[in-house]
Amino acid sequence: MKRVYIIIVNWNGWRDTVECLESVMRLEGSYFRVVVCDNASSDDSLKHISDWAGGSLNAYVPDGNPLRQYSYPPVKKPLDWMEYDRQEAESGGKKDFDPPLVFVRTGGNLGFAGGNNVGLRYALARDDFDFVWLLNNDTVVEPLTLASLLSRMSAKPTAGMCGSTLLRYHEPQRIDACGGGYYCKWIGLPWHIGRTRKADKVPDPGDAERWMNYVVGASLLVSRQFLKDIGLMCEEYFLFFEETDWAIRSKGRYSLAYSPESVVYHKIGASIGTRTDPREKSLLCDYYNISNRIYFTRKYYPYALVTIYTALLFAIVVRLICGQWKRAVMIARMMAVGGKGCAQQS
Repeated sequence: MKRVYIIIVNWNGWRDTVECLESVMRLEGSYFRVVVCDNASSDDSLKHISDWAGGSLNAYVPDGNPLRQYSYPPVKKPLDWMEYDRQEAESGGKKDFDPPLVFVRTGGNLGFAGGNNVGLRYALARDDFDFVWLLNNDTVVEPLTLASLLSRMSAKPTAGMCGSTLLRYHEPQRIDACGGGYYCKWIGLPWHIGRTRKADKVPDPGDAERWMNYVVGASLLVSRQFLKDIGLMCEEYFLFFEETDWAIRSKGRYSLAYSPESVVYHKIGASIGTRTDPREKSLLCDYYNISNRIYFTRKYYPYALVTIYTALLFAIVVRLICGQWKRAVMIARMMAVGGKGCAQQS
């Protein structure tokens, strides 16, 4: 049986993480181990999550929630677990102890890539796995979600990464993404494949894979060989564009895959306020999205900067119309420095 490490990054979101873990522990098969990397949460997240593992705290899922079946009733507790600091984890922890659940204190808010990379280094140091599954903490999974990812990877040996069918947690009849998306380098914006479809209109994996040029990081299975050949995620972004950067670095060596039967319910933007409507975006989301949009373009497509900056001028106008004067100024400043602010912040 293939060993899989499931890496979940938590930052001040223990309630979501506990619900996610309840569903993960129902996955079919005993071949996986879960690594929760906590990015220096200020809400005692690891204390609450360890209480859950010990059986003294349960996930709260209202009776009327249609997804309650995936995380309730609670799985049998207590669960064996081990807690490490970053240095201990990145050296592989205790090699003679293999609990189903590992908690890692990363020591700081390392962002999406940095937090996941700590977990990836833990897996690489132990060197006993075939795949790693990066899973957002604000998700709930079905029992066959992981098995379906592995099945698709087996059917497509050229693939290095595989994505799931992401459905909206609060509107499970709507698709958020089918595996991945298409990133348009000329305007610097992605489009999730299947985004406008209903859950019963999932496309054929081959059709989705022809358009995909990245896998959505909310559910991303990556092979051991991919990690060995391509390396870890780029930490310069802090938030956003990490998975797109990863896919571009692997272009020509690995293909991308999509497993329609691998279903993940995603609470979109639960941690950082991600929204498509600029009036609803958090400042954190707006900052890193735009800053990294410039940085990513400078790194891979510098010839497209003219059209990117044109699109950002339009974004400034939209922010002014919305009365977001400070954000308009923020975008203008980021354009002036070429998106360098993201690296400084991270």
